[in-house]
Amino acid sequence: MSDSTCTPVYKRILLKLSGEALMGGDAYGINRQTISEIVAEIKDVAALGVEIGVVIGGGNIFRGVAPAATGMDRATADYMGMLATVMNGLALQDAMRLAGLNSRVQSALDIEQVVEPYIRGKAIRYLEQGRIVIFAAGTGNPFFTTDTAAALRGAEIGAQIVLKATKVDGIYTADPKKDPSATRYDKISFDEAINRNLAVMDATAFALCRDQKLPINVFSIFHPGALKRVVLGEPEGTLVYC
Repeated sequence: MSDSTCTPVYKRILLKLSGEALMGGDAYGINRQTISEIVAEIKDVAALGVEIGVVIGGGNIFRGVAPAATGMDRATADYMGMLATVMNGLALQDAMRLAGLNSRVQSALDIEQVVEPYIRGKAIRYLEQGRIVIFAAGTGNPFFTTDTAAALRGAEIGAQIVLKATKVDGIYTADPKKDPSATRYDKISFDEAINRNLAVMDATAFALCRDQKLPINVFSIFHPGALKRVVLGEPEGTLVYC
């Protein structure tokens, strides 16, 4: 393969990983094999010289306590979810360590005994040094999702694209699980996605990406090599463009 075919089209990316992606086939928690496979995909992209920021969700951990959270104050539940993302961030960092990757976890909540606080300038410096930065605890505020945290951190660090890694291989005309005739979009504009009421991200995150002219690519993290293909500009998932 020639050098030109291995040249990434993005220098700096923001990868949004859902907590559910870490579960593998388990009901909740972290599946070690799954997290190792995800880290291997990230390592392949890092080897291209791409600077990588990661926003991690917490659904895999919060799902285990969700029944007990029924009727709980929303802000309290959201703070619990933020703490779950810190746990996932630490697990992801350790998996990266085992894979020989240098990473840092920064938290939007102040837990300095465990992880360092989010400081934009320091995060950018880490990225420039080739370290992967894992952003935990969402935005640090209740009522905002980790999708919004991904859009916010992506804009703050000057990422060229937000890559939303999911269990689905893109954005469809309808829910493919419910509608067998649903078709996947290869590309779609922000305006088209809004007009067609497609659930790409939550409304706040989507609006922030649109306003900042920050494209989004939705793809399946479980397709081997998918992350690398996206970074190389090859057709993969669905690209939402300005």
